[in-house]
Amino acid sequence: MRTITQYVIGIILVCATQFVAAQENPNILKIEALETRKEHVKTQEKEFLKEEVKRINDKLDTGEISSEQAEELKQKEAEKHALNIENRIAIIDNKIALLERNEEVTSDVGANLDGMIIQIGKGEDSDEFDKGGIYIGPKDKAIPKVYDRRTTSDMVFAIGFNNAIIEGQSLSDSPYKLGGSGFVELGWAWKTRLFKNTNAVRLKYGLSVQWNKLDVKDDKFLTETEGVVSLEESAFNLKKSKFRTTNLVIPIHFEFGPSKKIEKDTYFRYSTYNKFKIGVGGYAGVNLSSMHKTKYKLDGDREKDKERDLNTNPFVYGVSSYVSFGNVAVYAKYDLSPLFKDQIIDQNNISLGLRFDLD
Repeated sequence: MRTITQYVIGIILVCATQFVAAQENPNILKIEALETRKEHVKTQEKEFLKEEVKRINDKLDTGEISSEQAEELKQKEAEKHALNIENRIAIIDNKIALLERNEEVTSDVGANLDGMIIQIGKGEDSDEFDKGGIYIGPKDKAIPKVYDRRTTSDMVFAIGFNNAIIEGQSLSDSPYKLGGSGFVELGWAWKTRLFKNTNAVRLKYGLSVQWNKLDVKDDKFLTETEGVVSLEESAFNLKKSKFRTTNLVIPIHFEFGPSKKIEKDTYFRYSTYNKFKIGVGGYAGVNLSSMHKTKYKLDGDREKDKERDLNTNPFVYGVSSYVSFGNVAVYAKYDLSPLFKDQIIDQNNISLGLRFDLD
């Protein structure tokens, strides 16, 4: 779990840094993409040069040209692709300078330089081409925009507090620690506009992995006897007593909220950038694994025990909802399926945290 947590924290820091930077300059993501593109330009032109040299060598091998002609042709190709790198990077630098000076840059300002066009695709609100990434090349070969793109996609990441509601008990009497119990969710989601002429309702669906962890209080641990799962007092002073489940689920939400319609000559888009959104739905899937881990000292030696399964319910389903502004949401989910199957007293997992839609 430590490795997963470190990875999650790293994602949060990256997202937070990009979010702050984007507030200072809304074009920061486009600028970063163009900076990355410079290295790609060099690599691409070198690959083109290799292909041309191979063709020249093939002609030399078949006797179509002499060795002197081959060397001359190679020299011309090397000069051509060196100039291509210089010119293409100059185009990118001009575009970067334009984006740094202006918060809003229309597609016809500075886009066409020396017969070349730059297109940047990023997220659902992109005014550029629709397959993502960056295109730099002849304008007549640019990928055409889709007039009405109704489905977009993004990565979903969520993190927060986790606990369990036990039948006949209040959450305040839970045997699991609030601070040490947490959840992480990571997945990919698609969002589809449901109606042709309005973006008021969207269907958001995808595939996610959920990690739910419960930190047991008071030197107790979970144990199973003939299918019955119970909390028992440990004979040792437990340094750690944690139970974790890993679930693969399909989440589905109906998303409501306002959007801005962006209309151009060749296409239109609905933008939910910096808009208030509400999502209501649920999820269903399977339990991939579960494990209870305890750590303690015995005769001065550190001991660690792991017990798997614990009669965990193999199927998972529940309800979830989020309220967001922009790409950050308050997120809650509740397992309608009991944590352990065939129990006299059911325990149902509940989570509350933050959710990030990473375009």
